[in-house]
Amino acid sequence: MAWHYRLKCIGCGAEFPPNTIIYKCSSCGELLSVEYNNDLMSPEISLRWASRPLTVWRYIELLPISDSSKMVSLGEGGTSLNRCVRLGCELNLKNLYVKNEGENPTGSFKDRGMTVGVTKALELDMKRVACASTGNTSASLAAYAAKAGLECIVLIPSGKVAFGKLVQAIIHGARVIQVKGNFDEALRIVEELCLTQPIYLLNSINPYRLEGQKTIAFEIWDQMGHKVPDKVIVPVGNAGNISAIWKGFKELYMAGLIEKLPEMIGIQSEGAAPIANFIKGGLKEMRFVERPETIATAIRIGSPVNWKKAVKAIKESGGLAETVSDEEILSAQALLARREGIFVEPASAAAIAGLIKLADMKLIDRDETVVCILTGHGLKDPDIVLRQFPKPVEIEADLEALIKIFAS
Repeated sequence: MAWHYRLKCIGCGAEFPPNTIIYKCSSCGELLSVEYNNDLMSPEISLRWASRPLTVWRYIELLPISDSSKMVSLGEGGTSLNRCVRLGCELNLKNLYVKNEGENPTGSFKDRGMTVGVTKALELDMKRVACASTGNTSASLAAYAAKAGLECIVLIPSGKVAFGKLVQAIIHGARVIQVKGNFDEALRIVEELCLTQPIYLLNSINPYRLEGQKTIAFEIWDQMGHKVPDKVIVPVGNAGNISAIWKGFKELYMAGLIEKLPEMIGIQSEGAAPIANFIKGGLKEMRFVERPETIATAIRIGSPVNWKKAVKAIKESGGLAETVSDEEILSAQALLARREGIFVEPASAAAIAGLIKLADMKLIDRDETVVCILTGHGLKDPDIVLRQFPKPVEIEADLEALIKIFAS
């Protein structure tokens, strides 16, 4: 079979056939990247995209799938790019947009990766799939595995997953196993499982999954009239998304479809910020966080497997990394909902909190075009909101009682 892509080590450059079940380089142990044949990289590629619906699979020529008949899709992608006029005015920013990934089928950006990753699992004739998760990955994998008829195994850190996400994994029939430890420990165990058993690993260590996530960049380009923003702000947990989005923009550049690249800005919570601390502090070695803690459960990760890819994306793009507190995250979550009518989970709100902080620091110019990636829907973690705000007032079914409430 003639392949239009290959796996390449980001460290030593070793290459592997696309049908190899491998997650890290067998020579040096580094992460892998999917690289496409040079003859695909031309402006003409976009002519094929123009007539297709705005979904992940609009861009199939730059996705690592050889048999489209095995495609497993729930209609992911095509999420809205909203211009935030009211919030922008408040922050003195003229061109502020948010990409609302909570509109995906299971409510998060992870669906972009899973449609490609689970399709690849079928191509490789795998019968079982697995992941470790802080919530969104398990919800997404469970749904796509159900659609594909695959057995799904999910490991979650005990007591550390938002209820809305756990319910999704359970209803889709995944075998959910709680690990007495944090996400990093759960990932280590599931990686060992998949290396010793015929089970396909679909965490972001799998390079094929990240290929679906890069379509966020392609859609932003399409939705902005074939232009790109000056800055893209992304919440960072396991660090796959920011590196995938950067890869998408670079491929548009390599194909001659854009003439400039955006700056990538990564935002982490103060209690789980190894990448931000590494970049901001100019450290020579990455210092992982042994016991990460933050209210933003989706980014409560102290040892992100894709940290090298993320650091490269931020530095190559001339971007930066910043930290935000839990208080800033919760304030940003409420502000976005009340100014723009968009309800996101705390991890998504980290991007808005970072935006606010950077605007206050004058690190974003008023005339720059900025896109914040909102990674998941607010209903993923509704308990956070219920704990923050007072309960609704209760009255008798009486008009005078109602009028008194307004008068007070």
